[in-house]
Amino acid sequence: MAREVEALDSSNWREFLSSPKAVLMLGKTDCENCARWSAELDEFLGRDEEFGDVRFGKMMLDQRGLIEFKKENPWLAGVDVLPFNVLYTHGEKRKEFAGGGLERLLNRLRKI
Repeated sequence: MAREVEALDSSNWREFLSSPKAVLMLGKTDCENCARWSAELDEFLGRDEEFGDVRFGKMMLDQRGLIEFKKENPWLAGVDVLPFNVLYTHGEKRKEFAGGGLERLLNRLRKI
């Protein structure tokens, strides 16, 4: 079964981040690099057989209703390049990097 990047919002981000392994991609709706990276992740998930235990989600920071997420994650204030990726295990932030790059992501996933 092909997987895809989950759309995250105020109703589901907490549950998503508490997953055993999760990749959060942060972007904005008008960010072309974010759209390209999201499409690259969707394409990758359609053929991936190695990371079936990892959830992939994206959150558009310019959507309404994310005040709680922003309050609970003060490190967001330092994010100045989008897309921005954060790898979580059981709600704990483990690794992060700005920009896209499938190999960069896979190398980090293999280390957690």
